[in-house]
Amino acid sequence: MHARTTAAALLSAAALAGIAGCGGEQSPPPPADHQQHRTEQPAPQQGEQAVHNQADIAFAEGMIPHHQQALRMADMVPERTGNAEVLDLAERIRAAQQPEIDQLEGWLAEWRPAPPQGHQMPQEHSMPEHGGHEGMHGMMTPEDMAALEQARGAEFDRMWLEMMIEHHEGAVQMAETELAEGANPEAKAMAQRIIDSQQAEIDEMNALLR
Repeated sequence: MHARTTAAALLSAAALAGIAGCGGEQSPPPPADHQQHRTEQPAPQQGEQAVHNQADIAFAEGMIPHHQQALRMADMVPERTGNAEVLDLAERIRAAQQPEIDQLEGWLAEWRPAPPQGHQMPQEHSMPEHGGHEGMHGMMTPEDMAALEQARGAEFDRMWLEMMIEHHEGAVQMAETELAEGANPEAKAMAQRIIDSQQAEIDEMNALLR
């Protein structure tokens, strides 16, 4: 009789333990990896435009006014010469460099930090009416530009070609710096295009001068 009572007590205790165990299994603590998944945010994906450095910014800020001056020189051509080869070259320069200016300005809008509300970012890349960037590679001085505006015919052709060769050589140097020091893939691709196209035009202009 005593053995039966002891066995019954043991069975009852075991049942109570099982019930307690079942109750604990209904709400187990979340696994560690699950908690990590809930708290960690995925890293933002970086596009090519997000990858840039100060050399890329300097390339864009310098090349914009450099191209703008080349466009001013190209715009002088139709009223000052009838040389078909010079006219054709000026038109090709205009067609190539205006889209590059637009692209460079778009990059700077993405790369530069947003100005505080109520303030405007300085327009470092704008081309002042009377120069201001002549210290850059290949840039003409205001006096150079004034002399070119006054020339006509064969004299204009010679001056324009000589100045544009120097101008292109400066652009090639700036593009080579971007290739060596820049980080943005698209900016470096543009730099390579500038080197290829403007070196070819330098060769062409040297041939015209000879």
